[in-house]
Amino acid sequence: MPNRLLQGVVQQMKEAVDRVFGVLDETGSVTACSDLQRVGEPQPTAHEALTYASGFTVLGGYTYHPITVGGKSDYAVFVEGEDKTAEKIALLLSIALGNIKNLYDEKYDRSSFIKNVILDNILSSDIYIKSKELHFTNEEHRIVFLIRFLGQTDPLPYEMVQSLFPDRTKDYVISVGEQDIVLVKEVGDSCDIQEMESMAAGIAETLNSEFYARVSIGISTVADSLKDLARAYKEARVAIEVGKVFDTEKTVVSYENLGIGRLVYQLPTTLCEIFLQEVFKKGSIESLDHETLMTVQAFFENNLNVSETSRKLFVHRNTLVYRLEKIRKLTGLDLREFEHAITFKVALMVKRYLTSKPTKF
Repeated sequence: MPNRLLQGVVQQMKEAVDRVFGVLDETGSVTACSDLQRVGEPQPTAHEALTYASGFTVLGGYTYHPITVGGKSDYAVFVEGEDKTAEKIALLLSIALGNIKNLYDEKYDRSSFIKNVILDNILSSDIYIKSKELHFTNEEHRIVFLIRFLGQTDPLPYEMVQSLFPDRTKDYVISVGEQDIVLVKEVGDSCDIQEMESMAAGIAETLNSEFYARVSIGISTVADSLKDLARAYKEARVAIEVGKVFDTEKTVVSYENLGIGRLVYQLPTTLCEIFLQEVFKKGSIESLDHETLMTVQAFFENNLNVSETSRKLFVHRNTLVYRLEKIRKLTGLDLREFEHAITFKVALMVKRYLTSKPTKF
């Protein structure tokens, strides 16, 4: 338990207690005190007296009482005075600080547990047992967001995301790398992917407006139980990587909406190269100029509609037809036919994938 947390609690209690009081750590040093000048002061005699004590210890004008959590007494409180009032104050302080320490330790253990689960560092058989010990609801629906920070930031990425999700009983913020932060968020039974994408977009916008931080966010599908979180984390990572290849302008990418990109991403590079050679056996894709490729993109976006595409591009219909004919002569694919258009679309994605050479997981 951090000393700053103990000192913060002591400072809040200071107004209600008209005596000097504080906390000793397991080394016998004053780790928190209402008199700040005494913080760090060694109390070896008191530490030795408390080692085997289970109740009050009176020593040198102070009353001591151990803080016992889970059968262990790593800390002790001390209160100025040797009277009954000092005993009552010491007892109240030990109970209050003991409860705070217990809650903190449990929270820390829960975060560590979630981190081990998503990183697949815990056996499936142990997940159920450990979740019961930490009072987890195993069957709650959860979503994993992987928030990747693009560039150095101040404050640290973890601190920024943690400040956005202060409810630490349902939402878990975990650092999995220098620039990668995982948010495990509990969601309702009627979780909608569009709602999750909106939430992710809101996170990205807030981080940018308040901290000037640019991020990419990958979203998993719903994890129906704790053991599914490892799978969900991998999905969020794949969403980030596939989005980096095929949806470079998107800040938020969900695994559920990756479409063909997810399939292409999982193909061996040798198979991709063979596929490109077969599609472009009459010529290289590099022979298509930028204008032609932009035309193709617009043609796909307008559902292979020649009239609508020419209108959107502000070109004559015959100009568009000429460009499509140019592609047909090179590849033998007439993009006005659905099956040919699909083949060409996949070929472009394969080419982009090979060019980017993303890291595989």
